[in-house]
Amino acid sequence: MTGSEQEAVAGSPARDDQQDFTDADRGFLARLEPTVVRDATGQVVWDADAYGFLEADCPPTAHPSLWRQSRLVARQGLYEVVPGIHQVRGLDLSNITFVEGERGVLVIDPLISAEVAAAALALYREHRGERPVTGVIYTHSHVDHFGGVRGVVDPAEVAAGRVPVVAPAGFLEHAVSENVFTGTAMARRAGYMYGAALPKGPAGQIGCGLGQTTSTGSVGLVAPTIDITATGQTEILDGVRIVFQLTPGTEAPAEMNFHFPDLRVLCAAENACHTLHNVLTLRGALVRDPSAWAGYLTETIRLFADDTDVVFASHHWPTWGQDRVVRFLEEQRDAYAYLHDQSVRLLNAGYTGTEIAEELRFPPALDQAWHTRGYYGSLSHNAKAVYQRYMGWFDGNPAHLWQHPPAQAASRYVEFMGGADSVVAQARNSYDAGDLRWVAEVLNHVLFAEPGHAAARALQADTFERLGQGAECGPWRNFYLMGAAELRGGILGTPTRSAPDVLAALTAEQIFRSMAVRVNGPRAAEAGRLLLRWELTDTAEVWTLLLSRGALTVMRGDAPRREQPAVVLRLARTTLNAVLGGASTFADEVAGGRVVLDGDAHALVIFGTLLDSPDPDFAIVTP
Repeated sequence: MTGSEQEAVAGSPARDDQQDFTDADRGFLARLEPTVVRDATGQVVWDADAYGFLEADCPPTAHPSLWRQSRLVARQGLYEVVPGIHQVRGLDLSNITFVEGERGVLVIDPLISAEVAAAALALYREHRGERPVTGVIYTHSHVDHFGGVRGVVDPAEVAAGRVPVVAPAGFLEHAVSENVFTGTAMARRAGYMYGAALPKGPAGQIGCGLGQTTSTGSVGLVAPTIDITATGQTEILDGVRIVFQLTPGTEAPAEMNFHFPDLRVLCAAENACHTLHNVLTLRGALVRDPSAWAGYLTETIRLFADDTDVVFASHHWPTWGQDRVVRFLEEQRDAYAYLHDQSVRLLNAGYTGTEIAEELRFPPALDQAWHTRGYYGSLSHNAKAVYQRYMGWFDGNPAHLWQHPPAQAASRYVEFMGGADSVVAQARNSYDAGDLRWVAEVLNHVLFAEPGHAAARALQADTFERLGQGAECGPWRNFYLMGAAELRGGILGTPTRSAPDVLAALTAEQIFRSMAVRVNGPRAAEAGRLLLRWELTDTAEVWTLLLSRGALTVMRGDAPRREQPAVVLRLARTTLNAVLGGASTFADEVAGGRVVLDGDAHALVIFGTLLDSPDPDFAIVTP
């Protein structure tokens, strides 16, 4: 989408409405200068100054509406929300919030990386005094809301009971499991979604709608010490009274809003932001429930609206004034309700997910609100997600029941269409005619049939670039531009770093289940039956792993039939963490006496050969 189509879409809300700019600048106190944050080795993990180009007028290489959103989101610095509550915005994908208590300051959502969280805390202290951190609150279980915690608090202070860490029930389970079972694939696709590896500029990465991009520093996790288990639960932290509302299954599996009644301020977590959010994030996740999401926002309004003058969230800027707060929350609610209900109505009329995505449009009352635009979660891919939630991958057409996989189907398509050169020639005509969606589809067949076809790679890269530069949705833009970049220059991989704290936070069951999804089934089936007993000496846990018919079964305690294990391993959980995290090997730990083997040591060697290592740099736009 380019030119007049961009203008038509960008012109939907009132283009002279400057309220968002007024709100985004309200309460500004100071910037971090320069806004370049480095890790201990000197590597840049965040550079907000790179977005200075956004102050210029929108170029033809960007959607005007996304450019507007990026200009708002790129604002950086310390802001006062109300006296006693401050935010640092523009130092990561998310916001970090500071709530002043009797002895120090509570920290809400300490960003992704320790380095940027520490920089934000330093900026706050420079202007508000050297207040100690007296509590941490995680609004939900996504890494941009807990990963930087070690930059604001010493885990020893938490362990000693001096600094409480508050999170919604189920936080730890969901925070760690999402990063393990499918973590490799999600991280790879997140590299496309956020475009952190793309050059920043008018023709490149300009933001992702929710924030600018992700920081790339040290990710950590400190386990919660206080669980919020019920709506209405009230906690007093450092003299600050907070009333919580659980909202599981909305933007995250474990999430919560909360209210500061004495300040008349509401934190809406990530349930109400200045964009339409994702029902199914493009990096991959479980499909969310927009109907429940809308229901929780109705509950939020009922519980807190009459006593709220300001609402802030974990992204973007606050909204001030009770009437505006209610309208904002109601429009957010109605957007998710409309998305859900109309998608279901259409699927019951026989429409498939892709057909619903083409059909569905917000009514004017929602389309005219800037904060319901699809900067992060588009109406198009969200409608497909609602279909997927209820109907799954199959659209009911038997022609789609047993299709060839992409590479095999592509070779057949290309042969039917007269060969790769003929397809590329026809695609070039479609490209010149502006039918970019069709060009992307047919060239995809060429590339999956002949990945090295130079003309197809070049034209597809040009096509992705134009589609990306015309996209209003930030992740769409980044996906297209990353695809173009990798077609031209090879795999860029992902800037995401491993998080040892996440591994340490896994339960033993989660660790062993993560092994199960790495077992190479065909090789394991040939290896036959294998039983391993694990005794974790520091946690007094016993686990049995049974490899049978290519599948790994994880059992607490002994095998049900008292079958004798081939080998027994006795080790501390910390030793297991070191091996799985790559800091050591089983051979080294055995040699050092930290792993004691009883039985056939070769059985452990065999087991290790059956575990595949996931590829963090797998191809996406080619086979």
